[in-house]
Amino acid sequence: MEQKRHYEGLTDTEVLASREQHGANVLTPCEKDPLWKQFLEKFEDPLIIILLIAGFLSIAISCWEYWGLHSEDGVAVFFEPVGIFIAILLATSIAFYFELKADKEFSILNQANDEEEVEVIRNGNATTVAKKDIVVGDVVIINTGAEIPADGRLLEAISLYVDESTLNGESVPAYKSVKEEDFDKDASYATNQVLRGTKVMEGHGIFVVEAVGDSTENGKVFEAAQIDDSVKTPLSEQLDGLSELITKLSYVFAGCIIVGRLIVFFHWQPIVWTLSIPTLIFFWLVIKKFEGWKWFVNTFITIGYFLILMACVVVFHIMLLPEESMTGLLAHTLNTMMIAVTLIVVAVPEGLPMAVTLSLAYSMRRMMKTNNLVRKMHACETMGATTVICTDKTGTLTQNQMRVYQTQFYALDKQQLDESLAARLLMEGISVNSTASLDYSEKDKPKVLGSPTEGALLLWLNDHQISYREIRSNVQIVEELPFTTERKYMAVLVKSTLMEGKQILYVKGAPEIVYGLCKQTDCDVTKEDIERQLENYQEQAMRTLGFAYQIVDGKEDVFKEGRVVADGLIFQGIVAISDPVRDDVPAAVAECMKAGIDVKIVTGDTSRTAKEIGRQIGLWTSSDSDKNIITGPEFAALSDAELDKRVEDLKIISRARPLDKKRLVESLQRCNEVVAVTGDGTNDAPALQAAHVGLSMGDGTSVAKEASDITIIDNSFSSIGKAVMWGRSLYQNIQRFLLFQLTVNVAACFLVLAGAFMGTESPLTVTQMLWVNLIMDTFAAMALASLPPSERVMKDAPRDRNAFIISRSMGWNILGVGGFFFVMLLALLYIFEHADITALKDIIHLQLGSTNGLSPYELTLLFTIFVMTHFFYLFNARAFETGRSALHFKGCRGLLFIVMIILIGQIAMVELPILQKFFNIAKGGLSLEDWIIIMLGSSLVLWVREAWHLIKPKKK
Repeated sequence: MEQKRHYEGLTDTEVLASREQHGANVLTPCEKDPLWKQFLEKFEDPLIIILLIAGFLSIAISCWEYWGLHSEDGVAVFFEPVGIFIAILLATSIAFYFELKADKEFSILNQANDEEEVEVIRNGNATTVAKKDIVVGDVVIINTGAEIPADGRLLEAISLYVDESTLNGESVPAYKSVKEEDFDKDASYATNQVLRGTKVMEGHGIFVVEAVGDSTENGKVFEAAQIDDSVKTPLSEQLDGLSELITKLSYVFAGCIIVGRLIVFFHWQPIVWTLSIPTLIFFWLVIKKFEGWKWFVNTFITIGYFLILMACVVVFHIMLLPEESMTGLLAHTLNTMMIAVTLIVVAVPEGLPMAVTLSLAYSMRRMMKTNNLVRKMHACETMGATTVICTDKTGTLTQNQMRVYQTQFYALDKQQLDESLAARLLMEGISVNSTASLDYSEKDKPKVLGSPTEGALLLWLNDHQISYREIRSNVQIVEELPFTTERKYMAVLVKSTLMEGKQILYVKGAPEIVYGLCKQTDCDVTKEDIERQLENYQEQAMRTLGFAYQIVDGKEDVFKEGRVVADGLIFQGIVAISDPVRDDVPAAVAECMKAGIDVKIVTGDTSRTAKEIGRQIGLWTSSDSDKNIITGPEFAALSDAELDKRVEDLKIISRARPLDKKRLVESLQRCNEVVAVTGDGTNDAPALQAAHVGLSMGDGTSVAKEASDITIIDNSFSSIGKAVMWGRSLYQNIQRFLLFQLTVNVAACFLVLAGAFMGTESPLTVTQMLWVNLIMDTFAAMALASLPPSERVMKDAPRDRNAFIISRSMGWNILGVGGFFFVMLLALLYIFEHADITALKDIIHLQLGSTNGLSPYELTLLFTIFVMTHFFYLFNARAFETGRSALHFKGCRGLLFIVMIILIGQIAMVELPILQKFFNIAKGGLSLEDWIIIMLGSSLVLWVREAWHLIKPKKK
């Protein structure tokens, strides 16, 4: 049995010298592939490979036209194939850049773990530093639930059990001690050694750091504890299914376009319809079998289909068009293949994963600024579907700035700490029966380290000029029983300096529990008087603690099986500790309730205290009764069936235990609720893991944080409300991206398909479709994925977590608007094919004649109108379900920047001679008059929506 020592720790100078010699307490991240290798991986997409092959074949045909046929167009024959490569490079480069940006967002979030505060002793004072600032030689204080920040040797260990499973895989926590007789020679790691990354499951201790960073055991086997962005969330699984459906539909369109363009080329000869047979078989294999086959098998089948198709069209050409040039046929067939593949590229939402990743990364980064550190990605979206929040009281609803409000120590004269034995027993009991400390870095404002409740008692001693440190250093601890929420008390047996040769047992905890352990009360205060005092404090929402002591002769047992069994305890009195409700909590609770989210308080306090807090935050009203509140013992007595019937009505569970919280979560889940639950203690881990979203507190234990999905850094309930708002906004941003993309899909797919069967040139060329794809996928993902959240979402009811992401209103928009764009563009295509349009205003004096094909100018008009109508529709998609004008741009700088890129890019493409050749634009581009007409006509899609927004009845 050793006397507690006072530790000085390192000085500031020694800290700097140690860091210089041994390095920082940071693990070196795993080395990633170089950027060039990551970029090349973007070209592994099968569709990109097919486009590249088609591009090379197109260059080969261009070479034949230029050198073999001496084409009149000269080097211009190379512009389109080169444009294909430029478009592919541009699209993949921009997508790559923004994926890197998203990865960077995640890496910033991952660094948050190194910023967690650790309690150390430096310059003779207990203080906190960031985990990354720990150095060799530091003296570190560890308590239940803490994560060990570095490797070290124990100086003190009280009932210390450490979970070392992250290093040795053993599920049973290892007992730690500084006594040689307790050393286990068969243990994986020395009994007096603690290691980085392991967690304190019970007890507390002090250790000196011997290794940091990469030199620790954890550093030698390091796999970065990163946010796993590969985990499939319910939303990403649903989006995967949607992408698969769109991809399959795009294959159908591609097959129809191949067959249609070739049938029209051969003037609808019946025999050519047989091309549908190999095309049907090939795309059936693509849809049904390719995913399960090896890449070389898929490549072989693709090449085989291409060769069969080419062989068939050559045979048909010899049979049906023997006098026409074979070069034209090959060029047409190749162009048909490229159009079909490009349409698949346009239709397949390859920007969707980027939109989701960007949305998550953006949301997680911004949520961190609102004190929500997202630890698991699914939590972002799931918070948006939350229907019930089960919250702690202390620190979450209250300020967690605890101070002693009043004392009722019955043997204390005028509640003054004098030299009497009663006063000295209280001073010693409060000092030694505590795991908290005070940081005296600012002497006028000591800061509590550890439990705020215990810290309030140390501050009370400090206010009376009593040094708890001095008392602690002069006392020998014989045995200790740490606080648990099951026991609701803590106890310590010490060899006291107050009585020579005597030991004293000090007990502190819930007053009714501590009083129940006692044989008598100081000054013979009656139980009724004590209960009356407690009721008075609890009605004011005060936290109360009871104190007791017993002088022990050293022979009798005081602890047995984790319980106090001493039979001579004397109840000393009670302390009322105030912890006011946070100023922002009533409004945050009201906001959540208005959003259709039920709030339930789960607390270890008494029913009176819990009800008063509920009243202050607006949860408990005059209409509530006993059916809305239950105590822990009553809760435990209910069967699962009985609980499921009552759980929806419950608002408060008082005197709750950790397993009550887990059972509450499970019951709510059986009732089809999406549950978020808060927790800060090690014993909260089961409930945090069981909930759909576990919310740990910033000052909670590492065990709780590890089990949670989000850490509420400032512990405040209002931050939970902000997480719900971000979750709902994230979901809506992805919906807006889908709305825009699928609308463009409907218009583009049907337009190109109609063009194939009308016998015209493809309304959109390969390079033009790749530009549309860049706008629709990459730029739209960037613009719509990072829109700021709208507080309006908190007025909506929670969404069904299993509901299909494309809502009914989205479906009508996609079909209605996409269908309208298709019909409008098809009408223009028909007009351009049957009239000679040299200026857009010619449509006013329209005279339709026979089919005369499409001029480059008319194709340029069609392409520009297609892009500009969807350009203006982007604003509509961004305002979808916001209840705001599409011209509301507050907080949308990213959107405006991308809109300018699209507009400037389209104008440059049409008007710059060098780009005209690459994108099949008519020489000379369009006139200013054409641009004005197109801008005014295309913008009607925006103005019609704005007019409807003004006249449509607003939602209450």
